[in-house]
Amino acid sequence: MRVRSSVLLASGVAGLLLVSACGSGGDTGTSSDGASSGSKGGAAEVGVILPDTKSSARWESFDRPLLQKAFEAAGVKADIQNAQGDASNMQTIADQMLTEGVKVLAIVNLDSDSGAAIEAKAKKQGVQTIDYDRLTLGGSADYYVSFDNTKVGQEQGQGLAGCLGGGDKNIVYLNGSPTDNNATQFSKGAHSVLDPMTNYKVVAEQSVPDWDNQQAATIFEQMLTQQGGKIDGVLAANDGLGNAAISILAKNGLAGKVPVTGQDATTQGLQNILAKTQCMTVYKPVDQEAKALSDIAIALIKGDTPKTTGTVEDTTGKRDVKSILLDPQLITRDKVKSVVDAGFVKASDVCTGDFAADCTELGIS
Repeated sequence: MRVRSSVLLASGVAGLLLVSACGSGGDTGTSSDGASSGSKGGAAEVGVILPDTKSSARWESFDRPLLQKAFEAAGVKADIQNAQGDASNMQTIADQMLTEGVKVLAIVNLDSDSGAAIEAKAKKQGVQTIDYDRLTLGGSADYYVSFDNTKVGQEQGQGLAGCLGGGDKNIVYLNGSPTDNNATQFSKGAHSVLDPMTNYKVVAEQSVPDWDNQQAATIFEQMLTQQGGKIDGVLAANDGLGNAAISILAKNGLAGKVPVTGQDATTQGLQNILAKTQCMTVYKPVDQEAKALSDIAIALIKGDTPKTTGTVEDTTGKRDVKSILLDPQLITRDKVKSVVDAGFVKASDVCTGDFAADCTELGIS
């Protein structure tokens, strides 16, 4: 199994801190350091608060520009900011947006308690709220837009099983942040697939605080040491955590020999799949999710009733939240092309250096 130096360099622990992408610029929102650039042409009608740049490159690389484009096309003024992983900063941003008179507020909560506090304050001011990507347990959001997160976990479980094959195997779970309800759903979905497969033994499982990739590397290294190197598969909740595991496997001469899962179909994750150090990822068409959010927000601004596809239960708040849930897609090496063809990532970004030969082999251009 060949493991390219470019993958190992990208997946080193130091490199884990560099996965976040810069902001896209534009007329609204924040720069990549979280500073607000406001909105041109008057007060914003819609406020959107993204969570961070650390857990995934998607927020600044995809969600921000897609949302900006949709709101601009509808003639709706929007203020899109990033909390940079700080719940108190998210509260401050929300307070500013509410003071400035937004009519609709959408958040990707950092944890349910702080998210619920923001939504309660918005509700008191008559501002309608939307949970984006993550459901705020105990919150008061009027709408929820996300992917079917249990299905995401099921796809990860099925992907890992397909890569592991038969026989007795030791597997570990690197779950997402314990404060993120999505992470709970991912794990639940994966367990629903893998637990009935009694030939797979879960020898370690741990949540990674704040989806922190560097902590994930430390946690996985401890797992590997405790198991004497006898880990046959890694259920990693997203590409960043998967890459953290791969960096430790590479240090121990095991990269490419131990299947690792992922999620988000990031450029790094797809390159790891091309290099055969990661066995799969889950592609969530963010353009569909951003469109669903913007459609709901624009409808509310215009006084219309948004279209939804069903409801999701908030088990803490004991209520049903009107929702749009979208379908994720399992991506293995032979399906990387479909992610590029969809325009989610560019071939020029994925097919660099040694990966060019893989792209040629798979018809990616």
